[in-house]
Amino acid sequence: MPAGSEDPENRALSPFVLLHGGRHGGWCWKRTAARLRSAGHAVYTPTLTGLGERSHLLSPAIGLDTHIQDLVGVFGYEDVDDAVLVAHSYGGMVACGAMERVADRVRALVLVDGYLPRAGESMMDLVDPATAEYTMDLAARDGEGWFLPPTDAAVWGVTDPADNAWVNGKTTAHPLKTYRDPVGPTDRAWAHPGVFIECLVPAAIRVPTARPRERAAVDRRFRYWTLEAPHDAMITAPHALAEKLRAASRLDPR
Repeated sequence: MPAGSEDPENRALSPFVLLHGGRHGGWCWKRTAARLRSAGHAVYTPTLTGLGERSHLLSPAIGLDTHIQDLVGVFGYEDVDDAVLVAHSYGGMVACGAMERVADRVRALVLVDGYLPRAGESMMDLVDPATAEYTMDLAARDGEGWFLPPTDAAVWGVTDPADNAWVNGKTTAHPLKTYRDPVGPTDRAWAHPGVFIECLVPAAIRVPTARPRERAAVDRRFRYWTLEAPHDAMITAPHALAEKLRAASRLDPR
């Protein structure tokens, strides 16, 4: 074997950092994380400020930078290195912002139906105008103008009655400011090896896919994969998603 090369079968398994999307928490990765751990990976499932078990901290002051700092802190305090950073939905905004500070510790960035912003864009800039208007109206009507209330899990494609009840019992309100704040630099996210996984089963929530498709067509280190699952694939198809994530961990990052 040439000097400096690495046998992917012999290297230590990369840890995973699994980042949830809006109104979710680290809890949503429970099933997928269990499968990754059973395969020998270390797995971290942080919850962003104001959500999940941290919902008691919800306030109008929580913005995108707060959530970026949450994610950066996981890498620093848990000594995470050579990780596969996986971001779902809104979590893509957070992960792309955080990459400016943690890219050296990330083996691959994986977006699961996640947003892929350029510097200066907010999530509201990336959704279609009708969705942006609906989101603002919802916050004004049912969120005191500054938060988004929980919604039925069927919106994310969770239709099994037991799963739907479980998710509905755990989703929380989400601070609107995080959707409206522009992200800072994202150059390192765009320059990094990565994967976009599109969830193909129709759901009310659909993220823009044109940008990652175009990037995959010209960037040999960025792949575009698909998964036969709805938006909340970590809940409805944990085994299939875990297999995709493990495949991402084995990609050559060079």
